[in-house]
Amino acid sequence: MADEVKKNKEAYKKITGGYVPTVTPKDAVGMTGVGITGTERNIAKEMEAFTLGYSPQYIASRGGINSQGYFNDTPLTGQLTAEETKSVTKADGTIDSDAMLAILNRKSSGAGGGTGGGTGGGTGDGAGGVKKNIGGVNDVSRSAYDLVTSELTRLGLSSLIGPLKEIFESGISEGESLRLALSQRPEYQTRFSANAKRIAAGLSALSPAEYIQLEDQYQNVMRNYGLPATYYAKDSTGKQIGFDELLSGDVSATELEERLITAQDRVLKSNPEVLNSLKTFYPGISNGDILAYTLDPKNALKDIQRKVTAAEIGGAAMQAGLNTGVARAEELAAAGITKTQAQQGFQTVAEVAPRGSQLAEIYKQNPYTQTTAEAEIFGLAGSTEAAKQRKKLTSLETAAFGGSSGAGVIARDRAGVL
Repeated sequence: MADEVKKNKEAYKKITGGYVPTVTPKDAVGMTGVGITGTERNIAKEMEAFTLGYSPQYIASRGGINSQGYFNDTPLTGQLTAEETKSVTKADGTIDSDAMLAILNRKSSGAGGGTGGGTGGGTGDGAGGVKKNIGGVNDVSRSAYDLVTSELTRLGLSSLIGPLKEIFESGISEGESLRLALSQRPEYQTRFSANAKRIAAGLSALSPAEYIQLEDQYQNVMRNYGLPATYYAKDSTGKQIGFDELLSGDVSATELEERLITAQDRVLKSNPEVLNSLKTFYPGISNGDILAYTLDPKNALKDIQRKVTAAEIGGAAMQAGLNTGVARAEELAAAGITKTQAQQGFQTVAEVAPRGSQLAEIYKQNPYTQTTAEAEIFGLAGSTEAAKQRKKLTSLETAAFGGSSGAGVIARDRAGVL
């Protein structure tokens, strides 16, 4: 514990240019000239306040900041205890400001007059009254501001503290009013710009907590799949510009992962025939930027998966030394043929189709082609007729050689291999 305190003090000293709190918890209670209500100073909280723009001298003038994040000159009636803070914290980690203000109002209504807390101190307006600070802002309102500020900091939105302060100083001081006014600021709308596109598309806007949670999930998925940091780099406001389209397209983290699996595992890390087939079948993505294509929400996941499956089937045909077109590949994909099934099936087609074609020509029968063999092997339309034709050719070959040779490759009963 002592090492942690020392570490915090050194860090605080570094960011403040040499200043570090010298008032101990015991000394804080006995300070004069300031209405001290706290019993300790929390260096971590004071470091946080410094990064938000409060000077070390100002923090010290108010007796420091306690572990709950309040200045130590704030009356206890203007503070929430740890249990009270827990009771007004929602499941998503945000504060229920109405419940918070109700608690603070109850505390204030039971307090007598006297010296007020908050910035600069002040005089109370009598028994049961709410103590006023200079500028006419009461302790309850100041607490609402502090909690909204704390919430922004927790969410990594310190760039919005400045606009919030301006709003507060303009006279808007209630929790929900602060949030509403902040949401109208251009800084806020720029930070959460995907919400405008979501609303235009008929989707609901995301709360800051929901928005940032999705951003964090996107970043984790991309990092796990080895994407370079340029895909999720943050600007000065903490915004990850590359995520705008994902957020506005209502792409979940699960769907994002499915897209990356489709792009990386099934194309980029697969055998080269799959990528070659994809480029041949769909020239629109022939630039090879498969990741950009699959991460674009305008391209539906099912459509991406359909094209990749067709490319896998085309790649399987190439591996077997055969050619197939996009129409046939998509037909096989629609029939539920997987990459593994296509590899097995085209290997069989490559074995039986040439000999079948040769025998059909020898015995003057209808042509036996790759298409004919595919119909039977993959169970497509016309598979029954294709099977009969193969068996007829087998019988003709067997009869011609008196059954001595077994009629070669075409005689193999390969039906039903899938």
